[in-house]
Amino acid sequence: MKFGITDTVTLGNGVKMPHLGLGTWRSAEGAEVEQSVRWALEIGYRHVDTAAVYGNERGVGRAIRDSRVPREQVFVTTKVWNDDQRAGRDAVLRAFDESLRRLGTDYVDLYLVHWPVKGKYVEAWRALEQIYSTGRVKAIGVSNFLVHHLADVLKVASVKPMVNQVEFHPRLVQRQLLDFCRNEGIVQEAWSPLMKGKAGEVPLLRELAGKYGKTPSQVVLRWDLQHGVVTIPKSVRRERLVENADLFDFELSADEMAKVDALDRGERIGADPDHFNF
Repeated sequence: MKFGITDTVTLGNGVKMPHLGLGTWRSAEGAEVEQSVRWALEIGYRHVDTAAVYGNERGVGRAIRDSRVPREQVFVTTKVWNDDQRAGRDAVLRAFDESLRRLGTDYVDLYLVHWPVKGKYVEAWRALEQIYSTGRVKAIGVSNFLVHHLADVLKVASVKPMVNQVEFHPRLVQRQLLDFCRNEGIVQEAWSPLMKGKAGEVPLLRELAGKYGKTPSQVVLRWDLQHGVVTIPKSVRRERLVENADLFDFELSADEMAKVDALDRGERIGADPDHFNF
């Protein structure tokens, strides 16, 4: 299964989304996030993920503008936060406008409902469909949605979610969710793919890393890609950004993929999408 740093997956509406991206959660607004995005673009990344709640959309936008990479070559994702969902459809529409203003762009490539706020996420989805109809976003999707959340949206959607960004790593495979998304033509995207740096604590991942001359983190990211899952590891260190992109000269066997799958324990690092209080 061949990949390259600029290779893409085709979303349900034909938009092409790079398999590998840069996550920016907890990358501080200002110099930190701007430097990490500039480095990533220099290295060859063409996908940057942010969100309104991260507080760093301005820095992400500045870094993209200051780079020598044309805007149309950078796939930019941002997300609507929960408070705006709770305030209703008009608040979601305003939140999108504010994200565009902070990013300093007239469109984004992907806009996501950040969490399935109980009683609100279907209305939020309808607002995203309205935004999509204006052409100011190329694709829309959701984040942290489980199968039943997706099913609720699909019952009423005139536009099917194109992406579901979820916690996905060897300790939390969520096979039913992965299969559901595949069957519905929804691309799954992994946040926290490296388990907050704990990949190196797993003996199997260390063993595979030794076999291929890679790090345990690189093994995990390669596992993501071979599952057809878009992955957005976060780093603010140039050497780690380089490492996270060095995934394209080895391939895990089917047996090795199954062994990594078997590490699943249903262990979450982040919140449970059915039980969160933010």
